[in-house]
Amino acid sequence: MDKGRVVVSWTGGKDGCFACYRAISKGFEVSHLLNFREIQRRGSHDISPDLVYAQAEALGIPLIHKDFVSYEQEFKKVVRNLRDSGEKIDGAVFGHIDTHKNLVDRICGELGLELIMPLWQRNSEQIINDLIDSGFEAILLSVKADLLGKEWLGRKINENFIRDLKNHNPSIDPCGENGEFHTFVTDGPLFKNKIKVMESEMVLRGGYWFLEISKFNVEKK
Repeated sequence: MDKGRVVVSWTGGKDGCFACYRAISKGFEVSHLLNFREIQRRGSHDISPDLVYAQAEALGIPLIHKDFVSYEQEFKKVVRNLRDSGEKIDGAVFGHIDTHKNLVDRICGELGLELIMPLWQRNSEQIINDLIDSGFEAILLSVKADLLGKEWLGRKINENFIRDLKNHNPSIDPCGENGEFHTFVTDGPLFKNKIKVMESEMVLRGGYWFLEISKFNVEKK
């Protein structure tokens, strides 16, 4: 059943991707992925636009990337521009679990969009287990250096990851909801093709270890 056309807030990580999957499973049609990067600083989940464009290509869904000073203003501008160009946008999908509810409530309220948050206030470990069971593949792209060493970079999100994370530090949220780590999705049930990392290096910056990917391929599954 078609529930309407939506845009998806997209960082390239597991939460937005899984929220997108859940929305599609419920009958929503995704018009565009919206990816925003802050101009003033590089954040801990800042993924190269080349990588998120590769994801969009692998998914077969158009992506709009914008640099921003104000996320809220840029998001509203993009949706209004889409509507002005003739696109029907009924709702917006976000992968937030415990944060930013007031912000996205306000954005959707002002735009007259249905707010869709499939992961909101769900148990983090259950989300990770559901992500794995659904067939998604994601790797750690950045980790908070005082909690996780650089050896965690590039690790796949799987059952072993959950076990090892608990053994390493039980206080770390399994979804990294407190900024402990950020991920990049390389494959899954929505993907027509998969992304394979070919070359990368580990860089320490701003209290985070980053896996900076310099070469990757989009390959047939």
